[in-house]
Amino acid sequence: MGTDTSGPAANAEPPLPESATAASPLDIAALRADTPGCESVIHFNNAGAGLMARPVLQAMADHLHLEATTGGYEAAEARAAEVAGFHTAVARLLNAAPGTVAFAGSATHAYAKALSAIDFRPGDTVLTTRNDYASNQIAFLSLRRRFGVRVVHAPDHPDGSGVDVGAMAALMRTERPRLVAVTHVPTSSGLVQPVAEIGRHCRELDLLYLVDACQSVGQLEVDVEEIGCDLLTATGRKFLRGPRGSGFLYVSERALRAGYEPLFIDLHGARWTAPGEYRPVGTAARFEEWEFSYATLLGCAEAVRYALRVGPAAVARRTPGLAARLRERLDGLPGVRLLDGGPAPAALVTLTVAGWQAEPFKAALDARGVNSSLNFREYAQFDFDDKDVAWCLRLSPHYYNTEDEVDEVADTVARLVRGGPGANGRVPAREAGR
Repeated sequence: MGTDTSGPAANAEPPLPESATAASPLDIAALRADTPGCESVIHFNNAGAGLMARPVLQAMADHLHLEATTGGYEAAEARAAEVAGFHTAVARLLNAAPGTVAFAGSATHAYAKALSAIDFRPGDTVLTTRNDYASNQIAFLSLRRRFGVRVVHAPDHPDGSGVDVGAMAALMRTERPRLVAVTHVPTSSGLVQPVAEIGRHCRELDLLYLVDACQSVGQLEVDVEEIGCDLLTATGRKFLRGPRGSGFLYVSERALRAGYEPLFIDLHGARWTAPGEYRPVGTAARFEEWEFSYATLLGCAEAVRYALRVGPAAVARRTPGLAARLRERLDGLPGVRLLDGGPAPAALVTLTVAGWQAEPFKAALDARGVNSSLNFREYAQFDFDDKDVAWCLRLSPHYYNTEDEVDEVADTVARLVRGGPGANGRVPAREAGR
């Protein structure tokens, strides 16, 4: 089938504001003033969902008002340029070519769309890691169950730095996988996988490469050209500080030229050219659907532009730096075990606390105005088995958090550890040895 180069992802928008330079300090007071949630909570759950900034809220509210007063179709037509601007902004953030970005309802939605574009056959191999996101692992097992696809996990390096790239490269040569899939930063720890190094091996062997950047886009600099991936997925709600229900898929020009398209493509992503024929559009819009939340897309677009104005390089220094400060404050506390590996962990600080159950410890932090998150073994079977833990608490600061908040969170954890869980939080004897 031929391709049509039309589609919303091909449109352009006015130039974006200049990003902060590498040497520019962040105006934390102004950023916090722009973030209503900072007034009421210490938000250390940015790996779950970041606090939205006022311009993001305003973009969504304005469009919902326009829909309510003029009609949904009419509002979409009136904001067509702004809608197309989503694709341009994300492409700039990722250093991607025009027409290679598709909007999605979530990172998982984007990931499923990407997998559906691959014509898996019985005996094909998916080569992945022991730290890939749980939903991705489940998707691979679903492919195994339905199509007879083999799922091969590359071993971790003995030094704890993540996947053993040399061993993974050897498996690429022996397995000739149909797909290589890696999560950049797992949701269950601050580990940062060497995705660019893996990408170089994929390019050398002409292998299809999919990267889950759900936890890295918005806190680290993510450059698809440097990574060398064919497909990359991310969400809007986490470190990008966009709305829930937003995400995106990057599809390289190489993959588009090769004809990759989702299994169920609709009239937005293709043209019905004859009773028995259709032609996909030439851009990544072929991975989009005709119906989506325009307000959510516009909110996500504003979140991306906001991130560009703040400056990805400045964020990539400050956000992991706050996490490093938190680890330093928590390290050595009696009963606290830090779980993150790798030479330069991301801003996901994971820990367990001896003598506590998961839910009561989180509830104790909630009661003290500290937002956090929990991960359990079912989210990271290999990782948690290796660490011999059943759960972990995840604390994930972002650039708008302050050093004082980091210290306050560390002090709160220390007070809880010293005080003990009490009757409602103590680990039952049958679970104490797990």
